[in-house]
Amino acid sequence: MKLSEYKKLNNFRFKETTISFLVKNNQVLLAMKKRGFGVGKWNGVGGKKMPNESILQTATREAKEEIMVEPITIRHCATIYFYLPHDPEHNQKTSIFIVNKWKGKPTETEEMSPRWFNKFQIPYESMWSDDSIWLPKLLNNENFTAEFLFDKDNKVADYLITDNVK
Repeated sequence: MKLSEYKKLNNFRFKETTISFLVKNNQVLLAMKKRGFGVGKWNGVGGKKMPNESILQTATREAKEEIMVEPITIRHCATIYFYLPHDPEHNQKTSIFIVNKWKGKPTETEEMSPRWFNKFQIPYESMWSDDSIWLPKLLNNENFTAEFLFDKDNKVADYLITDNVK
């Protein structure tokens, strides 16, 4: 099914979430998810927005909880809508951030194991199938909004990217 067709058929509820990427020079920090949704995949750090919390506060809290760093210079670069028809409780509106300055050293926790990668050698084969589509744009300092529709195997079935930020 196409994204446009799917969107016409449904009234969506989204969890508000964040993903942040620490970037320095040509390196990007990814973290291996050790438990919960997305276990066994490399990703940025992030999670669900709590009540009465701004999305920026969510990104900051999640970085502290998951890899023990406090973002200092953090920039919202993209918003991505994830549609999972076979698992609609995981439909997400995700705010994507780049962190260029932080306090603390990225440290493994019960949830995430961080590791630096050259931004030209990202392990896309061990990530969500959509990451190879949008992460290069993010690492090229592009701002965008995207929508991804996933099939029952959590592979991208269709997508749309618009070059802007909100």
